[in-house]
Amino acid sequence: MSNNAKIAIGGVALGLFLWIWLPLWAVVLIVVGVPAAAYLTLDPSQRRRLRRIRRREIGR
Repeated sequence: MSNNAKIAIGGVALGLFLWIWLPLWAVVLIVVGVPAAAYLTLDPSQRRRLRRIRRREIGR
């Protein structure tokens, strides 16, 4: 099993756990807030690179 598959399975398990034990607003805050916080911690050059990669994949 690849590392990406293991991470995906762990994320789904964590999401189900959070969904059961936390109120809906807290789960939504975590699901939206964690990726947003991770994006904001990137350097401007890393953000440009990430946007460029996304555009290139969309254009395929």
